[in-house]
Amino acid sequence: MELAFIILLVTILCVIAVVRELKSQNMFGAAFAAISALVFGFFSIATLYWELIRPLFQS
Repeated sequence: MELAFIILLVTILCVIAVVRELKSQNMFGAAFAAISALVFGFFSIATLYWELIRPLFQS
């Protein structure tokens, strides 16, 4: 479960990096940070779902 929160923190940092790179017009850096944010965001939400929400609906 701690892993999901750490990955979520990395996702937030990637989103901040996207904004910063777009301001400096570095499109390669912005694209890399955006792809990283999507991948880390997916895995953090999937892990939180698997650990927290899914057990609530199992019978």
